[in-house]
Parts: sequence; C-alpha cells; structure tokens
Amino acid sequence: MFGGQKKTISPDSSSGKEHQYQNNHYDPDLGRLADNEHDDDLQLHFSPSRERRLLAKIDFRVIPVLSILYLLAFLDRTNIANASIFGLQEELGITDSAKYNTALTIFFVPYIVFEIPSNILLKKLKPHATRFFLGLAETGMFPGSFYLIGMWYRRFEAQKRYSFFFGSTSLAGAFGGLLASAIGKMDGMRGYKGWRWIFILEGVLTTVVAIIFFFVIPDFPENAKWLNEEERAYVQARLRKDQGRSAAERPIGARDVVNVFKDYKIFLGGFMYFGLIVPAYGYAFFAPGIIRSYGYSQIQTQLHSVPPWAASFTFAMVIAYFSDLFKHRFAFEILPICLAITGFGILFTVHDNHHLQYGALFMVTMGVYSAMPVIVCHFNLNLGGHHRRAVGTAWQIGFGNIGGIIATYAFLPKDRPKFYRPGYAICISFICLSAASCIAYAASLVMQNRQRDKAPRSLLTEYEKTEKGDLNPEYRYSL
Repeated sequence: MFGGQKKTISPDSSSGKEHQYQNNHYDPDLGRLADNEHDDDLQLHFSPSRERRLLAKIDFRVIPVLSILYLLAFLDRTNIANASIFGLQEELGITDSAKYNTALTIFFVPYIVFEIPSNILLKKLKPHATRFFLGLAETGMFPGSFYLIGMWYRRFEAQKRYSFFFGSTSLAGAFGGLLASAIGKMDGMRGYKGWRWIFILEGVLTTVVAIIFFFVIPDFPENAKWLNEEERAYVQARLRKDQGRSAAERPIGARDVVNVFKDYKIFLGGFMYFGLIVPAYGYAFFAPGIIRSYGYSQIQTQLHSVPPWAASFTFAMVIAYFSDLFKHRFAFEILPICLAITGFGILFTVHDNHHLQYGALFMVTMGVYSAMPVIVCHFNLNLGGHHRRAVGTAWQIGFGNIGGIIATYAFLPKDRPKFYRPGYAICISFICLSAASCIAYAASLVMQNRQRDKAPRSLLTEYEKTEKGDLNPEYRYSL
C-alpha cells in the first residue's frame, strides 16, 4: 500500500518551543505544488491510490455531516419567508409596518456578536456543541464548519468541499420551498395555520437530527478517532507541507486575536463577504414575496421558488470544479459577481415581463451563491495556522453578517408599489462593494508575494514561522 519504506512520525517533543519544530521541513513555495508532485518529503509516504482512498474516507465523514447540519440551520433561519406566504404577517398583524423586518433582524444580533468567541471555544472544546436564541444557538455553526473543513484539506483541493457545504444553503432553499408547499396544505389542521406547522415540523426535524449528529460530528485531524495512527500522521503532514504548521497544541489567547487585526487583509476579507451577504439574505428572506407578486398562488409561489435555488447549487459546483482545476480563486469570484449584478439590473429596470424577471432570479442566485463560498475559501485558506484561521474566519463571517441586518430592511412593504426598486439598488451597491474588495484583496496578495520573493531568506526559527502563520515571510499566498 505504501510507495517505499514505511516510516513513522514521532510525537512533537515538549522539551522546548524551538526544539519542538527543529526537525520539520517547511516548504518556501507553499501553494504552488504541481499536479503531479507527490509528497515525497513527507515523513510518512502514501501511494497516490491510498491517498485518494483516504480523501474519500475524510469526505464521507466530514462533509455530509456538516452539510446536513447547515442545511437544517439555514432552513430554520429562512423558513420565516415561506411562513409569511401562509399568513404569518396577517395573523400577527404586521402586514403594513416594518415589524416583520425587525423580526428578521433580531436573529443577527447574537449571530454577529458571538462569532469569534464561538470559534475560540471550538478550538478548546472540539467541534461536537425566540429568533434571538436561534441566532445565539447557530452562531458557531457556519464559521466553525468552514474553520473545520479548512483544517482537513489542502488549499487547492478544498473549493469543491467548501462549495458543496455552502451549497446546502441552496438545497435548503429548494427543500424549504417544496416542504412548505406540502406543509401549507395542513392549514387549519388542529386549529393551526399553515405557517405554524412550518415552524413546528421543521423545528422537530432539526432537533432530532442534531441529537443524532452530536455523536458523529468530526473532530480536528489530530483528534479523529476514526482514522488510524498512520492516517492521522499523514493528514497532518500533508497539511503542514501545504499550509505550514498549525500550532494546534497551543490555546488561542487575547494577544492572538489582537495580532490578527494588525493585518489589513483581514478587513478586506470581511468586506468581500459583507458585500454579498446583503443580496444573499435579501433574496432568501424576500424571494417568496417577490415571486408571488408575479401573480402566483401560495402553493405555486413555493414551487416556483425551488428552481432558482437548485440552479444555484449546480452552478456553484461547476465554479468550484474549475476553480480547483485551475488552482485559482479570484476570477471565479468576479465572474459570478458580474452575473449577479446583471440579474439585479434586470429586476431593477424590467417590471412588465414576468418570465424575464423570473429568469433574472436564476442569475441572482447563481451569481451570489456561487461567489460566496469561493470568497470564504480563498480568504480562509490564505490564513496560516489554527490561531489566525480561527479568528480570521469568525471575523469574516461575523462582520459579513452585519449585512444580514441591512438585508432585512432592504425590501420594505412601502416599496411594493415601486416594484422593490430601492431593494434592488441596495443589493447592486453592496455587490459592487464586494467586487472592489475582492480586487483590492487580490492585489494585496500579488504585492506581498512579490515583496517576499525579492526579500532575503528568512532567519526565523521554525517556531517563529509557526507563530506568524501566513505572515511568515516564506509563506506564499494563493490567488
């Protein structure tokens, strides 16, 4: 099974910090491995066929569990949009005010505030732990999952996994529309309106699955009991070659958090995601109402909400495939963003052609929900080490979700006679902000890589390189 003499990896010595890393190779050309280059310098050598089987094993244990959990989390977060079609606003008396928008907003308060603390706790405790409390409960789910996935895969094999996981939002939208169309027929059963049954049944489903998945959610590679010792050693070694040492053995402190925010690229990463959150949640929360304005019935509205979500999942996986194939992220951020701008542009200007307007919804979902996972993957996997990645990923998601608050007030009842043009204008503006941030981020990566190429070879110890993560002068960012 092995290509060559089998060797074992000895545990890191605890006799001193610098001694802990002194015998480990550090590749100065990180992120630029050729397709046919195998990890010959890893202390434990796997044949290509065994490596593929190991990756398949990891895929089976890591990605489906996280994807199903996030599908249900996003379903519970956005099913209020489906419920509104079945009389939620009418029964609660919030049809002609912004109270419905306020109900959407309250979710994001704890969801934003607790992002970074949740990822720090995830590092300490391991991965398996009214709308305000829904937001509090879900705060660590999304950034924690991206953080965890990033600690399992090399940079140029991660995009398909990220996009599949993120695509669970699209599947949740499609599944939510189908489920709501069926549950809506229970309207009046046992004295409950259809919108109440949507919350009851979907909430019960999430609760049952969460209890089961508590026992199967994967840990970090160094703690995974479902891998044998050789496999754990190999997974960690291949990640060290691609990303440098993770410093997983050291806890995250306040100083680590402060040091992360000394890097201006961290703020660019936040704005890249922030700009797309506004149209993403704008669509997720208000698409059923927009589709119903085209003259469909309650059930037809739910069914017509499914195809745009399904198309976005398919397109996102195509984008991810080619992004990994070409080992490139930036172009695959910009192209979907341009598609989304075109879609919103049509919605902003065309109000008398429902077929064209409905087609524009496909462009919106395909563009926004394909660019977002590429942006998060690009930023996440350019952060070296557990400390910078845990804090940086949580910051990007937490700051970005401020856009969710803006999105909840983008489409107001008073704008219905204006065909929601103010909402479409807001979405276009923030997508342009995301595009500008992506360009600035890509330019900063190119500039810093060139500066490091021209700089004299670093005299840092392996321990110092590990502590610096991607700020290590021998680290090279991937574009």
